This record gives sequence, structure tokens and C-alpha cells, in this order.
Amino acid sequence: MAYIFIEFRFHRYPKQHLKELRREVPKEFREKSPPHMTLYGPSEMTSILGALAAIERVGKRYTLVPFEVKDFAWFDGKKKRVVHAGIATSPELKKLRQELAVELNKISLSNQCWDRDTSSSYKFHTTIAIIGHDHKDRDRKFNQIWHHLKTKEAPHIKQHLLRITVLNKDSKILREYDLVLKRWLNRRQALSRHWWRRTISKLRELQGLPLERQPSLMDWFRRIFKWPH
Repeated sequence: MAYIFIEFRFHRYPKQHLKELRREVPKEFREKSPPHMTLYGPSEMTSILGALAAIERVGKRYTLVPFEVKDFAWFDGKKKRVVHAGIATSPELKKLRQELAVELNKISLSNQCWDRDTSSSYKFHTTIAIIGHDHKDRDRKFNQIWHHLKTKEAPHIKQHLLRITVLNKDSKILREYDLVLKRWLNRRQALSRHWWRRTISKLRELQGLPLERQPSLMDWFRRIFKWPH
């Protein structure tokens, strides 16, 4: 059996913005994992290779998958109340998630109730805080967190789902499928700035936008020694 958890991980400004929002939440309720959007799992699979093959089959059918991080919201789960930044989905994102669930449910041994739901009611979100229903001051703590967030400017961040990240039972990146490059990345490549720049360059090419200028050797010298421009 193989344990996997599938998500989209935020990068650059959205990642930093979400981390800053989390830092303003009491530590005991703060979401600990990197800013992300869950796509499937956690689940045990009959075969990790079968799971990766299913992800690739779905990923090959999608390239530009837009969505928006938008506003604040919350919902009650079975054991916890989840405070989060909402996700305004596109038809492409909904369909990709549905197809992933259908494919992976065929080989899953322990899929969650939300993974069995392949309808459009799936709750896309990125968690900011979690309050257990058994917490003695749950309602008071929730009200404090919620009222504080409502004093903040609500996020409106347009994004593309560029990679499908597969985590192992230790929450380490096992593989990432890059939708725009149409290839798998190993853990080292997934964490590499070089490969991230390649992903962004390809995205901009697909959008018909000019490529980002990469720092030259002289730029690095100016930055290190604080030379004037």
C-alpha cells in the first residue's frame, strides 16, 4: 500500500500573503503545512505507480487552469471548524479535480468522504486556522479569529494551477506533475528555483506575455556589493 496526499502549493506573493495571515492567528490554531489547496486525500492506494499514472492521464488533458484566491470563509468539518481563504473556481479547475477523484477512487483503499464527492459541491479552500470542536473555548476563539480577519483586506489573487503536488506519509514531496511543461519533477526539481522559472516562462509564453528578465551576472554583483545602477 502507498499513502499519498495531493495538493497545489502556492508560490511567491500568494504564499507569502497567506503565511502572513496565518502568523496573525494564535499559534495553537495556525495551519502548520505550507500554503496549499487540497485536491485529493489523504488516502492509501493499491499502487503508487498506478496513482502517478492516473494523475498524469488527467494532467495531460489540462494546461491553463485559472482560479482566484478570494475573500474569507469558514465551514464545520466532522471534528473541526476550518477558517480559510476562499477559492473562486473555474470550470477547468472543477473538472480537473473531478477527473482526478474518479481516476484515483478506482485504486484507493481509504478515500475520504470529500474524495468520493465528484460533484461541483467540493469545497476548494486554503486553510488559515483550525479549531477543534472539542476545544472548550471554541466559539470565543473562533469569533476572535474571524473578527480579526474581517478587519483585513480580503484577498483577490488570480492564479493558475501549475503543478499537481504528490506528498508521502511524511508530508514530503514525492513528485510534482507540471501542467505547463507536461512532465514529472522529482523532489529536488520541484523545490528548484531553476525549474520554477522554467514553469513561469512557459506559462507566460502560453499566455502570449513577454518573458521575465533574468538577473545578469552584473545584477548579482550590484546586489552583493550594493553597486549603483
